[in-house]
Amino acid sequence: MKKNSSGFSLIELLIVVAIILIIAAIAIPNLMCSKMTANEAAAVETLRTLTSTMVMYSMSYGGFPHAISDLGPAAGSSIPSSAAADLVDSVLATGNKSGYRFTYAVVSADTAGNVLSYTVTASPVTPGTTGQRCFFTDPSGTIRASNGGSADASSTPIG
Repeated sequence: MKKNSSGFSLIELLIVVAIILIIAAIAIPNLMCSKMTANEAAAVETLRTLTSTMVMYSMSYGGFPHAISDLGPAAGSSIPSSAAADLVDSVLATGNKSGYRFTYAVVSADTAGNVLSYTVTASPVTPGTTGQRCFFTDPSGTIRASNGGSADASSTPIG
Protein backbone atom coordinates (compact mmCIF):
# COMPACT_ATOMS: atom_id res chain seq x y z
CA MET A 1 0.00 0.00 0.00
CA LYS A 2 1.55 3.21 -1.20
CA LYS A 3 0.81 6.30 0.87
CA ASN A 4 0.60 9.55 -1.04
CA SER A 5 1.36 12.35 1.39
CA SER A 6 1.94 16.01 0.93
CA GLY A 7 2.95 18.68 3.44
CA PHE A 8 4.71 18.32 6.74
CA SER A 9 4.01 15.88 9.50
CA LEU A 10 3.28 17.03 13.01
CA ILE A 11 6.69 15.82 14.21
CA GLU A 12 8.48 17.84 11.51
CA LEU A 13 6.58 20.98 12.48
CA LEU A 14 7.34 20.47 16.18
CA ILE A 15 11.05 20.08 15.39
CA VAL A 16 11.07 23.33 13.40
CA VAL A 17 9.25 25.18 16.20
CA ALA A 18 11.72 23.79 18.78
CA ILE A 19 14.68 24.97 16.68
CA ILE A 20 13.16 28.45 16.34
CA LEU A 21 12.59 28.63 20.12
CA ILE A 22 16.20 27.59 20.82
CA ILE A 23 17.53 30.26 18.45
CA ALA A 24 15.26 32.89 20.07
CA ALA A 25 16.42 31.85 23.55
CA ILE A 26 20.00 32.47 22.47
CA ALA A 27 19.40 35.70 20.54
CA ILE A 28 17.04 37.65 22.84
CA PRO A 29 19.44 38.06 25.81
CA ASN A 30 22.17 39.25 23.41
CA LEU A 31 19.72 41.74 21.93
CA MET A 32 18.84 43.08 25.40
CA CYS A 33 22.53 43.44 26.27
CA SER A 34 23.13 45.32 23.02
CA LYS A 35 20.21 47.64 23.79
CA MET A 36 21.60 48.43 27.26
CA THR A 37 25.04 49.13 25.81
CA ALA A 38 23.51 51.46 23.22
CA ASN A 39 21.52 53.28 25.92
CA GLU A 40 24.66 53.73 28.03
CA ALA A 41 26.58 55.13 25.05
CA ALA A 42 23.69 57.49 24.32
CA ALA A 43 23.65 58.63 27.96
CA VAL A 44 27.37 59.45 27.86
CA GLU A 45 26.94 61.36 24.61
CA THR A 46 23.97 63.23 26.08
CA LEU A 47 26.10 64.26 29.07
CA ARG A 48 28.74 65.57 26.65
CA THR A 49 26.03 67.51 24.83
CA LEU A 50 24.70 68.92 28.10
CA THR A 51 28.18 70.02 29.18
CA SER A 52 28.77 71.98 25.99
CA THR A 53 25.22 73.33 26.09
CA MET A 54 25.71 74.55 29.65
CA VAL A 55 28.80 76.51 28.53
CA MET A 56 26.83 78.12 25.68
CA TYR A 57 24.01 78.96 28.09
CA SER A 58 26.40 80.52 30.63
CA MET A 59 28.04 82.65 27.95
CA SER A 60 24.65 83.93 26.82
CA TYR A 61 22.92 84.42 30.18
CA GLY A 62 25.70 84.95 32.73
CA GLY A 63 25.40 81.68 34.63
CA PHE A 64 24.30 78.09 34.29
CA PRO A 65 20.57 77.28 34.05
CA HIS A 66 18.38 76.82 37.11
CA ALA A 67 16.83 73.64 35.67
CA ILE A 68 17.45 71.33 32.71
CA SER A 69 14.15 72.49 31.24
CA ASP A 70 15.64 76.00 30.84
CA LEU A 71 17.74 74.57 28.00
CA GLY A 72 14.69 73.42 26.03
CA PRO A 73 12.51 75.21 23.53
CA ALA A 74 9.82 77.66 24.57
CA ALA A 75 6.23 76.59 24.17
CA GLY A 76 4.74 78.66 21.34
CA SER A 77 7.56 81.19 21.21
CA SER A 78 10.51 81.40 18.86
CA ILE A 79 12.50 83.92 20.90
CA PRO A 80 15.08 82.21 23.18
CA SER A 81 15.30 83.38 26.78
CA SER A 82 17.01 82.26 29.97
CA ALA A 83 13.91 80.20 30.84
CA ALA A 84 13.71 78.60 27.37
CA ALA A 85 17.08 78.87 25.63
CA ASP A 86 16.20 76.42 22.81
CA LEU A 87 19.61 74.72 23.05
CA VAL A 88 18.39 71.11 23.42
CA ASP A 89 15.40 69.25 22.06
CA SER A 90 12.12 69.02 23.93
CA VAL A 91 12.70 65.35 24.83
CA LEU A 92 15.99 66.01 26.63
CA ALA A 93 14.50 69.11 28.30
CA THR A 94 12.12 66.76 30.16
CA GLY A 95 15.10 64.95 31.70
CA ASN A 96 14.45 61.52 30.13
CA LYS A 97 16.09 60.19 27.00
CA SER A 98 17.19 56.80 25.63
CA GLY A 99 16.21 54.86 28.74
CA TYR A 100 18.03 57.20 31.12
CA ARG A 101 16.83 59.85 33.57
CA PHE A 102 18.99 62.98 33.72
CA THR A 103 18.87 64.82 37.03
CA TYR A 104 20.21 68.37 37.15
CA ALA A 105 21.09 69.95 40.49
CA VAL A 106 22.31 73.44 41.31
CA VAL A 107 25.37 73.27 43.58
CA SER A 108 26.03 76.97 44.14
CA ALA A 109 24.69 80.37 43.09
CA ASP A 110 25.76 83.95 43.70
CA THR A 111 23.68 86.57 45.51
CA ALA A 112 22.16 87.72 42.21
CA GLY A 113 20.78 84.22 41.63
CA ASN A 114 23.24 83.25 38.89
CA VAL A 115 24.08 79.56 39.05
CA LEU A 116 27.84 79.07 39.44
CA SER A 117 28.05 75.29 39.66
CA TYR A 118 25.86 72.30 38.89
CA THR A 119 25.84 68.51 38.68
CA VAL A 120 24.08 66.21 36.24
CA THR A 121 23.52 62.55 36.99
CA ALA A 122 22.22 60.00 34.54
CA SER A 123 20.63 56.84 35.89
CA PRO A 124 18.77 54.06 34.06
CA VAL A 125 14.99 54.39 34.15
CA THR A 126 14.79 50.63 34.75
CA PRO A 127 18.11 49.32 36.08
CA GLY A 128 19.11 46.04 34.44
CA THR A 129 16.78 46.67 31.49
CA THR A 130 17.52 50.12 30.08
CA GLY A 131 21.07 50.26 31.45
CA GLN A 132 23.45 49.06 34.13
CA ARG A 133 25.77 51.98 34.89
CA CYS A 134 25.05 55.43 36.32
CA PHE A 135 26.90 58.54 35.11
CA PHE A 136 27.83 61.94 36.53
CA THR A 137 29.26 65.22 35.26
CA ASP A 138 29.82 68.76 36.51
CA PRO A 139 31.27 72.00 35.05
CA SER A 140 34.69 70.30 34.73
CA GLY A 141 33.23 68.24 31.87
CA THR A 142 34.64 64.98 33.24
CA ILE A 143 32.13 62.18 32.89
CA ARG A 144 32.25 59.61 35.67
CA ALA A 145 30.59 56.20 35.90
CA SER A 146 29.49 53.85 38.65
CA ASN A 147 28.45 50.23 38.27
CA GLY A 148 26.67 50.09 41.61
CA GLY A 149 24.45 52.88 42.86
CA SER A 150 24.47 56.45 41.60
CA ALA A 151 27.62 58.10 40.31
CA ASP A 152 29.17 61.17 41.94
CA ALA A 153 32.35 63.29 41.88
CA SER A 154 34.37 60.44 43.39
CA SER A 155 33.33 57.84 40.78
CA THR A 156 35.74 56.53 38.18
CA PRO A 157 36.22 58.81 35.16
CA ILE A 158 35.49 57.24 31.78
CA GLY A 159 37.78 57.67 28.78
